[in-house]
Amino acid sequence: MELPARLRERRRRAGLTLAVAAERAGLSVSTLSRMETGERRVPLETAIDLARAYGVSLDELVADPTVSTPEVQRHGTRTYTALGPTLRTHRAHRITIEASDVHPTPRVHAGREWLYVLSGRMRLVLGDEDITVAAGETAEFDTRLPHWFGSDGSGRVDLLSLFDTEGERIHLRVQTSPKREG
Repeated sequence: MELPARLRERRRRAGLTLAVAAERAGLSVSTLSRMETGERRVPLETAIDLARAYGVSLDELVADPTVSTPEVQRHGTRTYTALGPTLRTHRAHRITIEASDVHPTPRVHAGREWLYVLSGRMRLVLGDEDITVAAGETAEFDTRLPHWFGSDGSGRVDLLSLFDTEGERIHLRVQTSPKREG
């Protein structure tokens, strides 16, 4: 079941009208209606407000209870594992790229990409820059800039990729600790 249908189902299960649910979540009726029909995206902050209004946890509101096998696609030295449903505007993947001597061929498309290196070292060609990104580091960029990424050649690289087709910045709240000397 897709998120819009789950929103509607949870609201009805809570016994709330569209007007009451919208008021409790601080939304207009038309905005909530468009979210329930899939015509409007549901920001995380709004999903939290809706979960509270419906008396459920955020996980209960947004999680699809059906268990499915992750979608895995292989393209040459790359393996893409979907980390959830492919949404109209957002995609999340774990990408494993084997070391190879592939010559970078930068490409351009609409959107914004955020990459987190889980292990290994990633080579990122971004415009005229050639950057190495190590495990624990991130890169975020507008995909209208010519780009290519892969292993730096020293071994396999594992990445977490969040891609937004609408080109919106990905906002993360992270707490970091200072690097230790020595």
